Amino acid sequence: MVLLLARSDFGAPSVFRPENMLREARRQKGLAPTSAPATCILDPDGDIVRYVRTSLNARRSAGWACYHTEMWEWEQDGQQFGIVGSAVGASFSVLVAEQLFACGCSLLISVSSAGQIAERGPPPYHVLIDAALRDEGTSYHYLPASPLAVSEPALLDTAKKAIAVAGLKVFAGMSWTTDAPFRETAASIASRRQEGAIVVEMEAAALYAFAAARGCRVLCLAHVTNQLGCVTGDFEKGEHNGAAESLAIIRVIVKALSKTG
Repeated sequence: MVLLLARSDFGAPSVFRPENMLREARRQKGLAPTSAPATCILDPDGDIVRYVRTSLNARRSAGWACYHTEMWEWEQDGQQFGIVGSAVGASFSVLVAEQLFACGCSLLISVSSAGQIAERGPPPYHVLIDAALRDEGTSYHYLPASPLAVSEPALLDTAKKAIAVAGLKVFAGMSWTTDAPFRETAASIASRRQEGAIVVEMEAAALYAFAAARGCRVLCLAHVTNQLGCVTGDFEKGEHNGAAESLAIIRVIVKALSKTG
């Protein structure tokens, strides 16, 4: 039996491919091959999905063949956007990411609700995740074992500069990605904080490992909405559940990246 951390075939192609699954999904659903928008968003909580449907007239993609999710599309600032909601956790988010890039996506931005483990002010606020501690399983199928999965430096640098120029309140820092949110003990939180993590979430390490292994452009934002449920009135996201603010940050990043090619 090959243990997870002993895996060494990172450069070998997978037998099970997203393109093949999409081919069969299209066949079964009677769908013609279509491309995803160049810019796509993962929205685990689904709040941004609900906002773009009601406020931006987003329409359900007729060609998105994923077995497990729906995609919603709209145009803003001359850019086409696609968004997939409710893909919670490392494995689910990467399963969707694989399919998005197989369909022509060239930039994926994830906006995950996150818990505060090092104070940067009272929630809610956003963090641009520059690196993520790998406390989940999916990333270890894409990259050799190491403590961190990191964002692509040039992509991160462009996003940071654009956010600063726009004067948006977004911090940058490290996250702790875990598959077990209800096993965040006091000791584990203290250890992750000592290692430099300022938030805890469930997707970034896997998405950054996937991006590095596949040569894809992925950025992860944490929407810090809670203090791990330890205070009354926790999990409040602000107006429109933070969706408009999250989209404003995304639009600034996308506009800057469109200028750099």
